[in-house]
Amino acid sequence: MGKPGRESVDRDKRTTLRRFAALGAASPLATFVGSSTDSDARSAIAGYVSSTPGAHFSKIRDDLSLGTGETQHHLRRLVDAGAIESHMDGEYRRYFPSETFSAFERRALGYLRRKTPRGMVLTLLADPTTTGSGIADRLDVSTATVSNTATDLEEAGLLTRTRGYALERPETLISLLVRYADSFDERTVSFADRADELIRYDP
Repeated sequence: MGKPGRESVDRDKRTTLRRFAALGAASPLATFVGSSTDSDARSAIAGYVSSTPGAHFSKIRDDLSLGTGETQHHLRRLVDAGAIESHMDGEYRRYFPSETFSAFERRALGYLRRKTPRGMVLTLLADPTTTGSGIADRLDVSTATVSNTATDLEEAGLLTRTRGYALERPETLISLLVRYADSFDERTVSFADRADELIRYDP
């Protein structure tokens, strides 16, 4: 089978932009998008950030199939307009709808956007008694990876290790995972389907 033609790629890109542009038009960010000829891309970015808070620059650019300069331009316009805000997270600059999340929630979303930290959080929410080796087995990573990730989560204020691994503010973490499940992965969607069983989680 040959490679998809340029017309097919462009059609897929337009479909993606329209889908997220519709989200942007329905979000509180709509008033910041404007009516310029390039508003489709800006609306799509606004919709994407609204539905995928904590996404970093490269993910926004790649998922929307936009150019680097184009993405930079529209993000800058949205930030300047006060529609979205950005925060550095290590080497990543992450984007959020303005004045929507607390500092804890922004940190949490930044880590939940990463596969191993998200897997650790999901595992501990499902079973707070899981040990480091148990988490490593569940995620198919080394115990050293689990230990290093736990250190990062602890420094971010999302985890304590006084007695095993205990998540901080678990109900907030559950709420973020459920609300944005579709922007993570299938395991998170599956978790969200039964999250009501965990709302009274008490470590």
